[in-house]
Amino acid sequence: MNKPADQSPDIQGEGNYEATRRYDKATTDFVQSGKVDQAARDARPQSEAEADEMRRAEQEGKAHAKGEDAALRKGASK
Repeated sequence: MNKPADQSPDIQGEGNYEATRRYDKATTDFVQSGKVDQAARDARPQSEAEADEMRRAEQEGKAHAKGEDAALRKGASK
């Protein structure tokens, strides 16, 4: 089967392996930097109104979901 001329060789289906490697490295570097806790604190809602907005957005997202992945439940085995 012939590849389209404009398709880069690093594109595999819907994924780009090089981009995945860069993302994985950046994520690993960030976690190892020790800045995760501060980033989590900085991401907290700044007001009760913002917290309410975040809760509403979460509920809206859940309303569109097919259901929770059973593997995410506490104590679920693989």
